[in-house]
Amino acid sequence: MSEQLGRIERPDAERFKSGKKLYLVPLVYSSEEAPDEYKEKYGRYWRQVTEHLRNLESKIGGVKRVYHESVFQAGEDGVTAVKRLNQGSYEIARNECDQGAVFEPLEEKGLLEEVMDWQRCLMMGFMSEKVERMVFDFYLEAGKKRNEALSKRIEDTLKHDEAGLLFIREGHQVQFPADLQVFSISPPALDEIHRWHRDQARPVTEKPAEESKDRPEEELKESDRKTRRRRKRKTAE
Repeated sequence: MSEQLGRIERPDAERFKSGKKLYLVPLVYSSEEAPDEYKEKYGRYWRQVTEHLRNLESKIGGVKRVYHESVFQAGEDGVTAVKRLNQGSYEIARNECDQGAVFEPLEEKGLLEEVMDWQRCLMMGFMSEKVERMVFDFYLEAGKKRNEALSKRIEDTLKHDEAGLLFIREGHQVQFPADLQVFSISPPALDEIHRWHRDQARPVTEKPAEESKDRPEEELKESDRKTRRRRKRKTAE
């Protein structure tokens, strides 16, 4: 069970210093084509993650090992791979490794590629429901094996009394070892990003309801007549 960062007071932190610890950071991505509004939230999110991580390290222990979803390379090659994936997580991983942390390969290359291939198949769509169910079952089975491998990799590499840093997407299905204390880092900017995505996904109506109420009745009737005529012409074509 993950511990909430804000609940860890300094007097209570002593009991968390022993044993294996994992600082979990939800992955948030951006791109050059993203709107400036989103880029600003993206930058604020990673700044807040950095601040929260420093606070956590000062209380219960510095990061000794870094793990990143979708990366199967170790050491400097792994850090370079992160740079190609995500600038935000890269800057934090780079800083931790410069401070002496070890970048561990999290993924098994074959399992990662298998999951990605099944995912691509599902995105293409199917004519046969039977084939779709089969591919989906293969995807689930590959995903299960991959999640088990991720958990085992962390269990095998993170030593007693060490703290690890894991960058992984929200909604992951990884079941962590029972002796691992997991601390989720979810700063306020993450909620802002969630709201931004919800707003972008919200359907846009032609006119707000309030504006329609203010339109004269004859104007509304004329609009309705034009709409019906367009529909008739389209049907005739």
